[in-house]
Amino acid sequence: MRDFQLPGRSEVLAGNGMCATSHPLAAQAAIDILKRGGNAMDAAIAGAVLLGICEPQMTGIGGDCFVLYSAPGSDTVQALNGSGRAPGGASATRLRDAGHKTVPLGGPDAVTIPGAIDAFCYLSETVGKLGLDALLAPAIHYADAGVPVAPRVAFDWANSAEILQGHAREVYLLDGKVPKTGQMFRAPGQAEVLRRIARNGRDAFYTGEVAEDMIAALTQRGGVHTVGDFATLQSMPSLPISGDYKGVELVEHPPNGQGATAILLLNILSHFDIAGMDPMGAERIHIEAEAAKLAYDARNRFIADPDHTSRTDHMLAPETASRLAALIDPARVMPAAAPVAGAIHKDTIYITVVDRDRMAVSLIYSIFHGFGSGIASGKFGILMQNRGAGFTLEQGHPNELGGGKRPMHTIIPGMVRENGRVVMPFGVMGGAYQPVGHARLFSNLRDFGMGLQAALDAPRAFSDAGTIKVERGYDPSVRQELADMGHNVTVPDTALGGAQAIRIGENGVLEGASDPRKDGCAIGY
Repeated sequence: MRDFQLPGRSEVLAGNGMCATSHPLAAQAAIDILKRGGNAMDAAIAGAVLLGICEPQMTGIGGDCFVLYSAPGSDTVQALNGSGRAPGGASATRLRDAGHKTVPLGGPDAVTIPGAIDAFCYLSETVGKLGLDALLAPAIHYADAGVPVAPRVAFDWANSAEILQGHAREVYLLDGKVPKTGQMFRAPGQAEVLRRIARNGRDAFYTGEVAEDMIAALTQRGGVHTVGDFATLQSMPSLPISGDYKGVELVEHPPNGQGATAILLLNILSHFDIAGMDPMGAERIHIEAEAAKLAYDARNRFIADPDHTSRTDHMLAPETASRLAALIDPARVMPAAAPVAGAIHKDTIYITVVDRDRMAVSLIYSIFHGFGSGIASGKFGILMQNRGAGFTLEQGHPNELGGGKRPMHTIIPGMVRENGRVVMPFGVMGGAYQPVGHARLFSNLRDFGMGLQAALDAPRAFSDAGTIKVERGYDPSVRQELADMGHNVTVPDTALGGAQAIRIGENGVLEGASDPRKDGCAIGY
């Protein structure tokens, strides 16, 4: 139990349904859908689409999503890959010949076909109950009426606005300036797009005027995207992957997402007595950081479009983790693993919903970097993701940029299953940090018995590109101990990630928690 004399928040408890996400308006919209008779998938879609209006720097209809979900009365977890493909004419050779070492972040070569809308339409039709018109209504309302800019959103907006270019500056700046907390943001162009999708389904987005609007904005900047690339985009049902940590199962989305990295990381950590360490101490951070270097090196070499890689089994094999764990020195830093050639960044949203029938949905939805590519369509103001920056230009690599391929993705929804029962959908935002975030949350709960909210609140650290970022929540002596081991220690300007989780108790009570690093909350009824 937390100390009620100190700042903090309690878990939210409810019996009928619950949503946890990074913005209160989206959480409330999801609960409203549940109260109207919608199921968890209906609620998650409604909340997610609204988050694109509440947090446009993080996500939107020009982005991708991944989803894990369980059906009522079933502990079988299903996965849907809502990530987009590179246009058919994409070419790594062309970029290499032009002197590029990585895919340019703010150019059309980084723009893959947005996959989220196809995924939402598919899930609404095959899993949901209420229909798209009901699910998109909250986002349409707020896109027209406006949303007050929340404090964390304003912070991120200011950090990312420089990527905005051309028409995007008119849509996502207010009188040419970054909006401040409390100012109203409206997106009437997106409201019109959502109305068309509500009436006519996914084809209203991937064909006709809306698709042509996106293609025109990309072609103007040298993009090779075609009508056919948009019209043929389809989300992909798949089977989750999983791993065991101390008798509890972590369920992740398969590649091209990086969920296998989180499983490999926990497999490595299982070779150390993490539970015997100080949960807020330097020893735990050091072991986790060294294990992450090795797990991320495997990710960088193996994770790609599932049609172009077959090394997932190698990443999940116990002997792989055993060999990697043996490389870790408990007292000394190893050199950083070879950095990935593709770009890794931090911006996304996450929403989880559990309904009265205990269907659980874990959904993550992103435009990759803050404001994605910075390119917005001219008529409707649809902001295009730059997820193609997750490709590498290394010739022969399974994740090499190529026509029709899906890039390695950083966004990963998670679920926990115990004794075969789905007990917790959860997610941790934060780009490259996400696998470490999954492992850290899992370890906080399993190794140290933290309460769900305390496990999200606890300070974080992340070894990234030769530097270990240690949040201000740690004692200064911890940073000094890490420096003495050889780590290059910094305090990050931006908090590491954000997390949301709902735990399903054995008695059926739902327990929700929401990360204080974001503006959001858990709401139940």
